[in-house]
Amino acid sequence: MAGSRGVVLAALVANGAIAVLKFIGFLLTGSPSMLSETYHSISDTGNQVFLLIGIRYSKKETSREHPFGYGKAQFFYSFLVAVLLFGIAGWESVKHGYDAIVHGGHGAAGTVSIAGATFPSWYVNVVVLLGAIGFESYAFVKANTEIQRQIDQYNWTGMREAFQKTSDVTTLTALTEDTIALLGAGLALVGILLSKATGNEVYDAVAALLIGLLLMGFALALAWENKRLILGESLSADVETDLRAVIENAPHVTHIDAFRTVFVGPQSALVTVDVSFDPDTEAAELDGLIAEIETQLREADDRVKHVYVEPEV
Repeated sequence: MAGSRGVVLAALVANGAIAVLKFIGFLLTGSPSMLSETYHSISDTGNQVFLLIGIRYSKKETSREHPFGYGKAQFFYSFLVAVLLFGIAGWESVKHGYDAIVHGGHGAAGTVSIAGATFPSWYVNVVVLLGAIGFESYAFVKANTEIQRQIDQYNWTGMREAFQKTSDVTTLTALTEDTIALLGAGLALVGILLSKATGNEVYDAVAALLIGLLLMGFALALAWENKRLILGESLSADVETDLRAVIENAPHVTHIDAFRTVFVGPQSALVTVDVSFDPDTEAAELDGLIAEIETQLREADDRVKHVYVEPEV
């Protein structure tokens, strides 16, 4: 949880600063790709705020209404990010890029005076975007370090498997957002430079359109990944096999009658199991046997936070 919060805070600082710089760049130059990037960074900043709210809310103590805690709040707020922020920002960027392609000119030509010095207006956008790439690279490295730590811890084969199996949607969201931000800034930079080199403003407009499509694609992928956790996804099959082996190898266990797992929050899973014990097992021994099974399950995978063992003799 601490790792996720650090990742989000780093992204919040980076995206807040970048949003202001990009908006200033748009006001000074009128570039459509800079406006798309402004939408992008504003949505990124709102994203981090929502994720921090989710982290804070998920720390609430368990209650009668929520006996397994509020961990799923992070799934909900991450889903909200996808639908409300990236979906809307993506649509606005696509619409603005399309309008710029169809209707042309955006008034990016000319010069800008800053602190008494005069520069071509497109210089402003290049400097802002290079700065944005620097900020985003810092946030990306921090998020990537956390997800790589999880890959090593759970022996996943790589980023693709981590994307499919992680329950830490906060870090997943931040990492994907940082990746898209870097791609978006790169697209905007290419579009602006091509427009300057050719004198044709359509490249800048096309970049705006492509940035919007990137955002909408990310929104769809993120919403889909959160859906599986909101609906109640189990631990992966290979992890369940390892957990079942722990129970099967426990003293006096003869059979596993039922076994279920489900994520109740980021990196927090519930395990319920019906176990048949040897008929000769004394009733007085059962409490100790069950306690030992619960301990071994938690040691086998640190995501197992809640265990319920129902004995059958």
